[in-house]
Amino acid sequence: MNHEEVIAATREWIEKVVIGLNLCPFAKSVYVKNQVRIVVSDARHIDGFLEDLDRELDYLAGIAPETTDTTLLIHPTLFPDFLDFNDVHQIADEAVVEHELDGVIQIASFHPEFQFADTAPDDITNYTNRAPFPTLHLIREESLDKAVEAFPEAEMIFERNIETMKKLGLAGWLALGMTRPKKHGEE
Repeated sequence: MNHEEVIAATREWIEKVVIGLNLCPFAKSVYVKNQVRIVVSDARHIDGFLEDLDRELDYLAGIAPETTDTTLLIHPTLFPDFLDFNDVHQIADEAVVEHELDGVIQIASFHPEFQFADTAPDDITNYTNRAPFPTLHLIREESLDKAVEAFPEAEMIFERNIETMKKLGLAGWLALGMTRPKKHGEE
């Protein structure tokens, strides 16, 4: 896939799932103001991807939130295995500290095969964090704090999302036009 196709699929996921299902009540305001930066990495190996992450951390730290509030760093092919990508997320968290951005930027991860601990791979609740491609979401903590202040009972978002996905079910997910991720080893 080329960058435009990756970005289009990601935008569709944001619009139909993240905003459409209201999984993140904070997403719509920055998305409609075009403050979400979507970057596709072409890195051929993990070191190159981490260099892309370094650049995006520096970019986000150096630009006003009114211009870019949050960044999605995507690699469509480098991390097909969720557990490997989960390890990359841990390295990304270390990069935040190395850039002296701890308490300034945090990173969330999304993956086509995302799986919460103690859930089965096909558990519908995992779909709250399933995106079309492995994605690191760089989030300004200040913006997150403001959004949480404005949102009543923000601590209930996770539980509400789980209920939303259970009500939606796999059939509802597929009806949104989202694909069922292939099980490990499937072609």
